[in-house]
Amino acid sequence: MKILLADDERELTKALSAILKFNKYDVDCVYDGEAAYEAALANHYDALIFDIMMPKMSGVEALAALRKKNIKTPVLLLTAKAEFSDRITGLDAGADDYLTKPFHTGELLARLRAMLRRTTDTDQEIMTCGNVIFNKGTLEISVTTASFMLAAKEAKMLELLIDRVNTPVSEQQFIERIFESDEGSDNGVVFLYISYLRNKLNAIGADIRIETTENNDYILITGD
Repeated sequence: MKILLADDERELTKALSAILKFNKYDVDCVYDGEAAYEAALANHYDALIFDIMMPKMSGVEALAALRKKNIKTPVLLLTAKAEFSDRITGLDAGADDYLTKPFHTGELLARLRAMLRRTTDTDQEIMTCGNVIFNKGTLEISVTTASFMLAAKEAKMLELLIDRVNTPVSEQQFIERIFESDEGSDNGVVFLYISYLRNKLNAIGADIRIETTENNDYILITGD
C-alpha cells in the first residue's frame, strides 16, 4: 500500500513516516498543500494523509482540487483544531475521515486500516464511462449492441484510465502499477497495450477515447 503524507511539521512527518513504513506501508512525504496536490495528481496512491493547516494550499483546498480532478483516493485529514465546523468543512470537501491532533499513532493506523478496508469493500465490480460498461470481474467491455473481452493488463489499464477520466496518466504510472513485475517493461509496452485498448473500444462503438497528450501521457476523454 502506497501512502502520501503531507504535513509541514517536519519532525512529526518524519516520525509518522517511520511508523507507517514499520507497518509495511510505502510512504512519500511532502510539506505543503501545493506539493501534496501535485504529487497526488501525478502518482497513484492507495491513501492520502493531509494536515489541514499547510502553507501554499491548505489540506482542504488540496483535497477539494483533487476531487474536482476526479481523484477518488481516500483521504484522512489531520487537524489541530477541534471545532466541529472544521470537521464539516473537511468532510464536505471530500475527506473520508479526520483525526484531531494530538493523537495516538495506534488510532492513526486503525483509522487508516478502516479507511482502506471501506475502499476495498465498496470497490464496484461494474464501472461505466460514456456509453461503455466495464465488468471488472469478467473483463468485458460492452455497449448496447456489442461487447469485447479484454486481456488482464488491458483491463487494469482501462480501470486506471476510468478512475482518472479526463486526467492524464503517465507511461511511468502504468509501468509502476501494472507492469512492475514484468522484466523488460518499458514505454513501448505501454503504447502497445494502449493500442489494443483503442482498437477494442473502437470495435464496440465506444463514445470514449484514449488520447495522447503533448507530454506523451494518456487521457481518457468522454464525449466529443
